[in-house]
Amino acid sequence: MKKLLALAIIGAFAVAGSPAFAADNPQQEKMKACNTKAEGKKGDERKAFMSACLSGKDAPPAKMTQQEKMKACNVKAEGKKGDERKAFMSDCLKG
Repeated sequence: MKKLLALAIIGAFAVAGSPAFAADNPQQEKMKACNTKAEGKKGDERKAFMSACLSGKDAPPAKMTQQEKMKACNVKAEGKKGDERKAFMSDCLKG
């Protein structure tokens, strides 16, 4: 009887320690990914980012093509002329 009990206990530890039970669940994976993305953020900014990321609202904005950037920057540059416009457009197109 003692041998049977000892084998049962050893078996329980073997099952509990198996890699199948050690696998991360989806929430843990999401937390890891969000932590990686939040690198460099601190305080309230990080807290807000993590909240949005974990709820799935942090989808990155669609990348604009160069032509779309040019159109958007032209609209924002209305009223600017000369060197002021040139400097603004340069900064706008970089971002």
